[in-house]
Amino acid sequence: MDYEAIKALVRDDLRAVDREIETRLQSDVALINQMGSYIVHSGGKRLRPVLVLLGSRAFGYQGDAHIRLAAIIEFIHTATLLHDDVVDASELRRGHTTANTIWGNEASVLVGDFLYSRAFEMMVEVGSMRVMQILAHTTNTIAKGEVMQLLNCHDPETTEERYIEVIRNKTAKLFQAGAQLAAVISGQNQQIEEDMASYGMHLGTAFQLVDDALDYGRDNHDLGKNIGDDLAEGKPTLPLIYTLRQGNNRQRELIRTAIEEGGLAQMEEVMDAIESTGSITYTARRAEDEASRATAALAAIPDSPYKQALLDLAHFSVHRSY
Repeated sequence: MDYEAIKALVRDDLRAVDREIETRLQSDVALINQMGSYIVHSGGKRLRPVLVLLGSRAFGYQGDAHIRLAAIIEFIHTATLLHDDVVDASELRRGHTTANTIWGNEASVLVGDFLYSRAFEMMVEVGSMRVMQILAHTTNTIAKGEVMQLLNCHDPETTEERYIEVIRNKTAKLFQAGAQLAAVISGQNQQIEEDMASYGMHLGTAFQLVDDALDYGRDNHDLGKNIGDDLAEGKPTLPLIYTLRQGNNRQRELIRTAIEEGGLAQMEEVMDAIESTGSITYTARRAEDEASRATAALAAIPDSPYKQALLDLAHFSVHRSY
């Protein structure tokens, strides 16, 4: 099942989520409306909301809280993107000019704050302290992950363990929350809740590993951002970390300098080193392992088209070009 077929299973729910987003984006401040609408409608996969919806349907959930939670998850994700693009000085996101490039850094930070706070208003309306607990911890963990990534930038001593810790906190945590919340609102027991949380964590980790590998794909025109952005920002992602570990002396010195200085001056040489050491293959294997762990976490979930879609989502996360 490809991703469009996966989304088709929850098409009506996704439309309801879009309506909820449109309603909750409204503000008497025109700039909030403009920027919020721009980034929310700029072609994202809606992967995190889809995760909430599929999980809820897999448990036979009959209420409407999953719609609000899916919108909350998307608002939190959108807020992190606004802030990320300021921190990274990014100019391209999802194939579109970033909001900070159009409206400036100050506006991007403040509208990101608006989306965070609007998400928390919506959490309260769900009326569940458990939901609040999970989402409050999630947003705090994401912020911690952002700081950890900032500390890793331009540091060639970053280990694979530190790198994985960053992506589990910064990226995978929101996937974990979305899957876990589906179990919570459906009244599942503690073990199922933990299984869903594990599924989301491993799925999100696999997704980010593939993202970081795609950043060094020579022929990847579907990524929606500039190839080599991570290198330009001095981010030591797994392809670089593995090359540092496996390369010859010249390659190691090249990668070390690239991480310390950032920029794309030696992009071709870096790409050659990554390819010759099998770094993309290694990163892909790590992603496959994470996807397998995600799949295994669903073993106790009853079979249904929605469970199958969750399994297919794990497959999609590692076999995609965008």
